[in-house]
Amino acid sequence: MNRLFGAKSNVPKPSLNDAISNVQSRIDNIDVQIAKVNGELSTYQQKLSKMRDGPGKNAIRQRAKACLERRRMYESQKDQLYSQSWNMEQAGMMQDNLRNTMTTVDAMKTTTKELKKQYGKVDIDKIDKLQDEMADLMDIGNEIQESISRSYDLPEEVDEAELDAELEALGEEVDLGEGLGETAGGIPSYLQDANPPQFIDEPPEQDKVKEAAG
Repeated sequence: MNRLFGAKSNVPKPSLNDAISNVQSRIDNIDVQIAKVNGELSTYQQKLSKMRDGPGKNAIRQRAKACLERRRMYESQKDQLYSQSWNMEQAGMMQDNLRNTMTTVDAMKTTTKELKKQYGKVDIDKIDKLQDEMADLMDIGNEIQESISRSYDLPEEVDEAELDAELEALGEEVDLGEGLGETAGGIPSYLQDANPPQFIDEPPEQDKVKEAAG
């Protein structure tokens, strides 16, 4: 049976890159042949330019014509091989693009599975509850800030005319920033000699914090 149909070959089939390399090798060989023909034509042309008309010159001319026919044949084969190489390169680029596309699709599938798995662990109700608790704690913090930032011993009614006159007098001496009473360190001048009160904040009301957190 093996003699009739032949045994199955275990030799791996050539890849597309192998085929392209083979074609390029054949193109290189044809270039060598074309170079030889061009050398022969150059020799014949030199001889023809020095010979007189006659049978000898006609024989050289016939050889030169045969070289031209050979060169045309080689050039035609070279053009065909170039076309084959280009087609295979195009097929290779399409193959690479398809391979990259499949890799991208596989990565998207894997990412989608991971996202579904991670989102399945998220409890929206718990997140909403945490947001409510954070909002309550922020309200408590704002109330604390408002409480500790209250002003003391300031008159409720302010004479706008006196403030305008004082501001105008300060503007004649210094620029606007210094006119506001600020020094290079950013501390108002009317507070530089003041002794800040010494006190200890009382701890926040535990019942109120627990109520917001619960």
